[in-house]
Amino acid sequence: MHRSTMAARRTAQLDGIAKSRPASSVWTEQLLLFALFFAGLMLLHAPLLRLPYFWDEAGYYVPAARDLFLTGSLIPHSTLSNAHPPLVMAWLALAWRVFGYSPLVTRTAMLALSAFSLLGLFRLSRRAANLPVAWAAIALVAIYPVYFTQSSLAQVDLAAAGFTFWALAAYIEDRRWALVLWFSLAALAKETAILAPLALFAWEALGYFLRSGASINRWRQILPPAGRRMYLLYTLLPVVPLAGWYAYHYAKTGFLLGNPEYFRYNVAATVNPLRIPLAFAMRLWQVFGYFGLYLLTLAGSLAMLRPARVVGAVARPRIPLWMLAAFLSVLLAYLVFMSAVGGAVLARYMLPVVPLVILVVVSTLWRRARYWKWIVGAVAIAFAAGLFSNPPYGFSLEDNLAYRDYIVMHVEASRFLAMRYPGARVLTAWPASDELTRPWLGYVNVMQPFRVVRVEDFSSPQVQLAAAARDRFDVALAFSTKYEPPHPLLENWDAWQRVKERFFGYHRDLLPEEIAQRLGGTIPYRTEVNGQWVAVIAMER
Repeated sequence: MHRSTMAARRTAQLDGIAKSRPASSVWTEQLLLFALFFAGLMLLHAPLLRLPYFWDEAGYYVPAARDLFLTGSLIPHSTLSNAHPPLVMAWLALAWRVFGYSPLVTRTAMLALSAFSLLGLFRLSRRAANLPVAWAAIALVAIYPVYFTQSSLAQVDLAAAGFTFWALAAYIEDRRWALVLWFSLAALAKETAILAPLALFAWEALGYFLRSGASINRWRQILPPAGRRMYLLYTLLPVVPLAGWYAYHYAKTGFLLGNPEYFRYNVAATVNPLRIPLAFAMRLWQVFGYFGLYLLTLAGSLAMLRPARVVGAVARPRIPLWMLAAFLSVLLAYLVFMSAVGGAVLARYMLPVVPLVILVVVSTLWRRARYWKWIVGAVAIAFAAGLFSNPPYGFSLEDNLAYRDYIVMHVEASRFLAMRYPGARVLTAWPASDELTRPWLGYVNVMQPFRVVRVEDFSSPQVQLAAAARDRFDVALAFSTKYEPPHPLLENWDAWQRVKERFFGYHRDLLPEEIAQRLGGTIPYRTEVNGQWVAVIAMER
């Protein structure tokens, strides 16, 4: 039997099974699975649930959600608006309204979104492949370091990814209005989620023209199913609510894409013909190699050299080619767009597509490798190890449990400042400048916020500027603003260092002893954990 015919029959059988099941049975199953995923995530994240807010949480998302909670304003006023759509902030404000404001409530609410995202990925995986692949895929995604840490952080990328999984499931199930709903919610969680429906629109349009051409037989297996012309409309409809949000934001602030500095950093300064290919290479690494993904990619590539396993005289089926083509269109859209915009090349921006790669590779292993479960288990061990061990290159602290080390060190340093130097003027950099002045972030007592003098970082030029104005502060809270591995790859390659400084905002922080020497102070407090450090430097008058 022709492979495309077999795939069509398999899809039809799945559709028939889904339609024959009572709606109550489907809802009960979904609720039980959600409860299972949520309970598992709560158990795994239990030691992290009461941590104060970290980095971009403290700098934007929690202040924006708090403004909505206190005033009902969709536009934040305690921080400059970045024009991010307000769906996740509204979800946090609702959780605080019902259960009270605290990091525990915040992180629990985000874990509920993570469980819902895993449920959407499970549904997508089961429909695209099968039940064993679905279980293996969500297990790997749940412990993949970037997904794991983002599950409890109050940021928007994971929610956008989750709604995208639900939308893709609706796409392959031919549920058109459900597709519009989920993609609209994804775009209202984060604006870049609109890339997925636009990519499907482009693929559907291309499929329509190819199907009408003379070379139809050549493309039949990868084209979207016939009779879906209206998808050209449905995949564009999610643009409407996102456009409505931007119109509202422009009417309220006079800016379309956030404040001018945000636009300069994330768009104007990044669309550079030299930077884009470098960022593209970094994005490829984040999708196929980051934190153990290279093991999965290598295993999948080797499995492709083997024939499909035969069970009961029938070869194990692949994910239908037209679904793979749809996933590929979304992946390419993210790779290209995220290489052109975004001042920080953060791995969390690729969360909507990395689980799709994991799904496809796990399906390939299930189809072609005899011991595919052992391979998945080995990759799961590598992912778990990546949560606790830092790679031999610079990375964002939010991508594994290094962010916990940061928070714990900063909490202890803030307490030391409160006990030894209450009311002092403190020199520091962001985000510690917010940690010391906003008690509701969880670092300082509500009765003892500090007066802060802020520098950009602790690089040599910034410390020299601070030394010239040392009469403006009494003590300095210095810390490592970037992770520096003990023996980094490409350590002695000066050209790469210059490239990072020019295009990706790289700088090297001075060590605490060097900072104290230049400022003319002593170090009464210092701690270091896994390559990160924080120090309190008292000025000598």
